[in-house]
Amino acid sequence: MSYNHQERIAVINDFCGFGRCSISVSLPVISALKVQCCPLPTSVFSNHTGFDSFYYTDFTAHMDAYIDEWEKLDLHFNGILTGFLGSPAQIEIVKRFLVRFKTKSTITVIDPVMGDYGSLYPTYSPRLAEQMRSLVPHADILTPNLTEACILTETEYRADMDEDALTELCEKLYYMGADKIVISGLERGDFLENFIYEPGKAPAKITEQKAGPCRSGTGDVFSSIIAADAVNGKELTDSVQHASSFIAKALRRTVELNVPETDGLCFEEFLSEI
Repeated sequence: MSYNHQERIAVINDFCGFGRCSISVSLPVISALKVQCCPLPTSVFSNHTGFDSFYYTDFTAHMDAYIDEWEKLDLHFNGILTGFLGSPAQIEIVKRFLVRFKTKSTITVIDPVMGDYGSLYPTYSPRLAEQMRSLVPHADILTPNLTEACILTETEYRADMDEDALTELCEKLYYMGADKIVISGLERGDFLENFIYEPGKAPAKITEQKAGPCRSGTGDVFSSIIAADAVNGKELTDSVQHASSFIAKALRRTVELNVPETDGLCFEEFLSEI
């Protein structure tokens, strides 16, 4: 049996029941962009770890059997999107998944979720960060923030990197094997910048005004739009503009609604316009 008549993206990430992040964000966003979203959960959370209490189940032991069933169905994917990976074992599972399902026409978007503001997340170990580097050569599009780009390239973190420094950082990632790179969420005073590197083209910058504090799931909305747009044939710079504008609009509305920071981004308000 073969399923080859509709574009689809496999999303490898955790599932979070409340808090608007991970698969619970990717599923509606990718679907609204008219691409089938096929989730492969790495773990299941009642709500994300930004809350004082949460229930969590690691799905690692079940992932290979889950993937085996997809292979029996002869599934083919136009895109593969990876998000937070919680252990070296999960990174190895992702690499095996890419060997089994990535073809010449499959666009792989790697979002190397590891840290922010110059530091690894508390749950992330240096060993895990080292393992994450092994996914870089599989990335048709790599979407790190500045911290993650510095960790991947073993570059000293500086929040004020200029265009030349960012270009050099992207070139390191390119020589590590990534094809196109977007360094997301660069803080520029009252603005946020996304820096785009594509081989053979001049670097591009997309800037939007800040609206309220950083919220969980914003990066998941961003990478989901990038992945779906890529499968739909949109140019990367246009896609980054698309994602940035959508997120900025949703953030402004989220502030207007006085939604707690833990509750994430109210992207549903504009999902019909995406």
